[in-house]
Amino acid sequence: MASMAWQALRRRSGSPLSLLARQRAPLRPLAASLFSTDVKHHVAEYDLVVIGSGPSATQCAIESAKRGKRVAIVDKKAMVGGVCVHTGTIPSKTFREAVLHLSGYRHHGFYGKSYSMKTVTIDDILYRVKRVVESEVDVIKAQLKAARVDYIAGVARFETDHELSIVRTAEELTIEDETMPNVSRVRAEKVLIACGTRPAHNPLVPIDGKVIFDSDQILTGDIRELPRSLIVVGAGVIGMEYASMLNVVPGHSVTVIDGRPEILSFADAEIVSMLKYEMRSKGARFLLGENIERVEKTKRGVRVHLQSGKVTSADALLYTVGRQASTDGLNLEAVGLSRNPRGLLTVNDSYQTEKSHIYAAGDCIGAPSLASTSMEQGRLAACHMWGPDSSELVTSQLDNGNYPYGIYTIPEISMVGKTEQQLTKESVNYEVGIAKYSELAKGQMSGSTSGGMLKILFDPDTLKLHGVHAIGEGATEIIHIGQVAIAMGCSLTYFRDAVFNYPTLAEAYRVAALNGLGRLSRDREIQD
Repeated sequence: MASMAWQALRRRSGSPLSLLARQRAPLRPLAASLFSTDVKHHVAEYDLVVIGSGPSATQCAIESAKRGKRVAIVDKKAMVGGVCVHTGTIPSKTFREAVLHLSGYRHHGFYGKSYSMKTVTIDDILYRVKRVVESEVDVIKAQLKAARVDYIAGVARFETDHELSIVRTAEELTIEDETMPNVSRVRAEKVLIACGTRPAHNPLVPIDGKVIFDSDQILTGDIRELPRSLIVVGAGVIGMEYASMLNVVPGHSVTVIDGRPEILSFADAEIVSMLKYEMRSKGARFLLGENIERVEKTKRGVRVHLQSGKVTSADALLYTVGRQASTDGLNLEAVGLSRNPRGLLTVNDSYQTEKSHIYAAGDCIGAPSLASTSMEQGRLAACHMWGPDSSELVTSQLDNGNYPYGIYTIPEISMVGKTEQQLTKESVNYEVGIAKYSELAKGQMSGSTSGGMLKILFDPDTLKLHGVHAIGEGATEIIHIGQVAIAMGCSLTYFRDAVFNYPTLAEAYRVAALNGLGRLSRDREIQD
């Protein structure tokens, strides 16, 4: 009955194409800052409307379009690709690649820490960031066009359970791009909320985008040059990534402040210890277990007063503590949806909210908040929307936790499976196999011998893998070998018997396997 009513509703409203043709009437003049929902316009009909255009949004939209559904994405004109493309994953990792190249970090093992390709400037870094972001936007636009997914410029706002108004700027109201339909109200059978997050702010930290930045503003704010000294507040993934980037630039220094006693507590403790050692060897300072009392701007930069009485100063400050879901403007109250204090939505295993036809995915539902997992969440949401009994919902490895984490610090860290801390807490017996980059010919060639390591955690009886952890050049690439091995139930002997390309970093798996098996043999000899 619900489906018949829905089809009848669509027949009364007409097709999106006919609606768009009727909506070409001249728009009334508007001031540049004026917003409009223009609720008098006809309503465009879709099977699915996706709020946002990040990884989960585009994957859900394209997967639904492949199944013959009429789909529209609603997001700001300037945000095609979402936070991931504009202020998150893509620009921050491009920032990192630019720093690695310009600072000559990859060659420091051969030519010394003072070696650099050229003086590192913010203009050179942001030039590369801009080029990569523009390319990514073009790729996403092409993918959406090929899938016949409409991109509606603006901000979506719920009016009823199935209807949303589109709030747009004057610029967005006058769009003449044929790939962006000029509609002001949409109706859909299903809705996916994938609006992403934004940096959380703290009243104790007067962020101005000039001297005191959040993690978005360091890419888009009024930053004229790389600060010679930087205070990073927050030792999570984002904070540690940016801190380690600036830390390798010759002549620059970093101080990391966090109220917690340790950084990256979810990662393997030995790996994290190696990261801290590498950063300290290049001048980084860590003030952990410290809380901010107040922050003040000075003529030379910024001064931070800590509750312990310590005072530290720098040219600039980067605040990276927490993120807030961008759900506050969606008018969720109109459809009876609630948010937690961080703006996050609650979903079930199929990514449905309290309203069964409204789904949510990506960072706005919380951890793990990875671009990779967000993509899979979006795809699985689409599978459930249009085929709730699909076998794909059962075979996905997202629910069993077999997906890797990549932390793009310098050196980079990656992991899949459990850590030593987790196994110890769960009273699980395990053994360790280690391969150091200094033992690998490829590690020597690339100059990545300092601090590079692969560690395999395995069951000493069955030799099945519990987890794989890596730090060093290429860690986020070679981790996928461990991911596949865990998924396929391989034992450590697979790596002993496998033939790897030589010289490669992937060979570390064989070295680590031989190391682990050697430890087992020695332990058994001692026991005998």
